[in-house]
Amino acid sequence: MKLSQKYIAFMKHRAKLEVLEGTTYAGKTTVGIVKFMFRVAESHQRAHIMAGNDLGTLEKNVITKDFGLLDVFSGLISYHPSGGKGITMPHLRYCTPAGDKIVYVLGYDNKARWKKALGGQYGCVYIDEANIADMDFVREVSIRYDYMMMTLNPDDPNLPIYREYINRCRPLPEWENGTPKELLKQLDQPTMPRWVHWYFTFDDNLSLTPEKREQLLAGVAPGTKLWKNKIKGLRGRSTGLVFDLQKKNLIKASDLMEQIKDGTVKFQQVSAGVDTSYSQKTADTFAFVFTGITTDRKKITLAAQELSNRGRNTPLAPSDIPPLLIDFLERNRALWGLFARTVYIDSADQATIIECQKYKRQNGCIYDFVPAWKKTQIIDRINLQAGWMAHCDFLLVEDYCQPEIDELNSYSWNEEKDNVPEDGNDHTINADQYSWLPYKHLIGSVKLDG
Repeated sequence: MKLSQKYIAFMKHRAKLEVLEGTTYAGKTTVGIVKFMFRVAESHQRAHIMAGNDLGTLEKNVITKDFGLLDVFSGLISYHPSGGKGITMPHLRYCTPAGDKIVYVLGYDNKARWKKALGGQYGCVYIDEANIADMDFVREVSIRYDYMMMTLNPDDPNLPIYREYINRCRPLPEWENGTPKELLKQLDQPTMPRWVHWYFTFDDNLSLTPEKREQLLAGVAPGTKLWKNKIKGLRGRSTGLVFDLQKKNLIKASDLMEQIKDGTVKFQQVSAGVDTSYSQKTADTFAFVFTGITTDRKKITLAAQELSNRGRNTPLAPSDIPPLLIDFLERNRALWGLFARTVYIDSADQATIIECQKYKRQNGCIYDFVPAWKKTQIIDRINLQAGWMAHCDFLLVEDYCQPEIDELNSYSWNEEKDNVPEDGNDHTINADQYSWLPYKHLIGSVKLDG
């Protein structure tokens, strides 16, 4: 196995947690898993963990492939996908000078199985494709390791894995210049001692032939999100984004409250919007948004809240929404001193609308729940909002609107359907639009008809 100077430095370095990010075909998994097994051999612990999306993926990408574990460590490692010798779980048995080590092979797609495995302390933990890992698994295993390695492909920079783990790592000073400036800016969370970020490219994979490299470059259209992720090794923040959210569009809650208190900001209209998704299989969310429009025609998103059925043992039903929604509305009424009497709920979700209206009849309620006014086409909503954002007529309170801020930094055009936005990363965006659509003539420096 031929190694670049950067990979040689990587193999020699001793860290607590290491993250390997970069382009496709950079050799991250091939080299990383070898170092991981060296760390396993050095560990005083007998039990270790290797995790991937599922067992089949781990077998294909890590264990049985060319230059995979069974190849590189031939004669030292045996793979037992059905368990054996008193161990019921899939595992690797690794013969080392310090005795046999057991590496449990887990799919983080199987929550019931990995929960059974996480009962003790482990020496080394390897997480393949950490960008798509179950966050419950990552959080649980991160309190049970002596050494951890994560490999990942560039993905949506607003995924919690980045904020909680990846962006808390830093490159070593001598290799910092080899990390793209755009990515360095995203490593912005409070750092942890000995948490190291490594960025690898085609140039670091000395086994990559010129012919294969040319094939990879020719197979992806420049400028697309795939080009940015796979060829440039960057996360998917800018290419194809629908909205250009800038710092000027954000306001701190304390500043806004002070302006409300001294009379600089006065509201002429307050409302709320709701978008729902009851799926347990996707990352789709329920979204509540609290909106105000000022007398000087600025639209301010005061608060946004997300809920999801994903991972819930008892999923939320339409009948569960009214008390959750009213709690959100009341909290913001108390916080801002503003009353959003009318709540606009996605008109396609008749079940939720009916349940909210039934709740009002049976319990008494100061809020009106009505179907969202959706005659304005999506592309026209985007055009309006983009113009307001450009002229600072569309603001968000950064303290209370993180879910919508994350979506605005992710919501992209659909690459397979020209001029159509993707069907995703849009639940708070939609809820916000429902809140302002009936009052769009009150927003912006240029007045609209109707």
